[in-house]
Amino acid sequence: MRVDEYVNFDAVELGAMVAKGEVTPADLQAVASQAAQMVNPQINAIVETWPADDEPERDAPLAGVPFLIKDIGVAMAGRRMELGSRLAAGNVSHADSALMRRFRRAGLVTMGRTATSEMAYSITTEPVLYGPTRNPWNPERSAGGSSGGSAAAVAAGVVPLAHGTDAAGSLRVPAAYNGLFGMKPTRGRVSMAPDFDELFNGLAAHGSVSRTVRDSAALFDQILGPEPGDPYFAQQPSRPYAEEITRDPGVLRIGVLTQGWGGRRTTAPVSDALSRTVRLLESLGHRVEETPVDLGIDWEEYVLANARIFTVNLATSIDQLAGAFNRPIDASTLEPVTLAGYHYGQRVSGAEFATALTVRNRVARSLGQYFDGHDILLSPTLPELPVPLGTFAEDAETLDGLGWIRRVFDRSPFTMPSNTAGTPAMSVPLETDAGTGLPIGMQFTTGYGLEDRLYRLAGQLERANPWAGRTPVVWAGSHPGR
Repeated sequence: MRVDEYVNFDAVELGAMVAKGEVTPADLQAVASQAAQMVNPQINAIVETWPADDEPERDAPLAGVPFLIKDIGVAMAGRRMELGSRLAAGNVSHADSALMRRFRRAGLVTMGRTATSEMAYSITTEPVLYGPTRNPWNPERSAGGSSGGSAAAVAAGVVPLAHGTDAAGSLRVPAAYNGLFGMKPTRGRVSMAPDFDELFNGLAAHGSVSRTVRDSAALFDQILGPEPGDPYFAQQPSRPYAEEITRDPGVLRIGVLTQGWGGRRTTAPVSDALSRTVRLLESLGHRVEETPVDLGIDWEEYVLANARIFTVNLATSIDQLAGAFNRPIDASTLEPVTLAGYHYGQRVSGAEFATALTVRNRVARSLGQYFDGHDILLSPTLPELPVPLGTFAEDAETLDGLGWIRRVFDRSPFTMPSNTAGTPAMSVPLETDAGTGLPIGMQFTTGYGLEDRLYRLAGQLERANPWAGRTPVVWAGSHPGR
């Protein structure tokens, strides 16, 4: 198989080809490695590759499909996981995490790890440890974060889908920046076992970015469900998500949020894209109306509470890593915003932290009430087009922990509430900016445990407005057109 052939298949089709004996896992690994060599020097998405040693069962649903894991959150025995940080440089995982075991059982063959922002503490991927990841649509722009490496690698055609995590938009932001589909699942849908019961007090979730909706659905079917000792888990779906994407979603009541609850205003190119999406939904028979959405809390109070939650968790992780590797906690091991977040988190009192946790409940209750009257909330994933590299670093050394979280939320005001409430949300690459050719993602959020509703809608949207033919400037295959 040639690279220009390989990039035209998604993971589901590649797995089917392996099952039929039309191609071998070794063939796929060879062509994926070739694709990586072609594009990674231009985008810096993959920080390490290795010879694949898995021998997947041919009847596994994604048997032999090349796969990449993010450099944080999932442990693969014998491989490094450095969290994008000099503090954790050289860290080797001694055993597979539960999620890694599920990736293997699905038949995926993991060939490397992708770049993340340091400690996944940003929505751009520009770590000091490995340097910035570049957007395949315009290498002078950010690929988003913190799963920017995975998104850039998928968008450029190295693999059809890749692992990512999402604690504040870290799957959906890169999906939007790179023209991909990204699903953040319900809290408790995918286990964090065995090292964690939850990350960032339940704000974080595992997921993937992919070029097709069915790849996302097929992967979630393989990785969902609890592990022994999990404190809670989401109710299991009534049928596979891979079946849901072919089902009619029915007539949905869709509310539209044009401006974020705070932060930056939606720019004209994104606003125009949102209007086109509304017209598409109406043409499909859905009832769409602009609606107010109450978070149940003032925006600045919301930012403060999240700054306390994020930085306390960050400080705890940094102390553990510094102790494990006997390294100092200073500018030689941490980037300025991470170090500032560490010091801020150290100063948060127990009472302040406990108060911050009550915000999670207030937002969850408020959004829960909203979804009593609406099936879906539509908004832009982001209020602006992908930003130039270096944007987030401007005067970053002057920010404290609260200032940094305020900057992140300013740039991404739509994504965080679904993390707070634990509800599923997806970014769908429905639009492109005519002036720049850059992709624009639309975010769809729904009530707790209702990924099936999102997948039905996603399948309908993909059929109505397909995006598979759009390819970025940096692309491992030939260019059929944008």
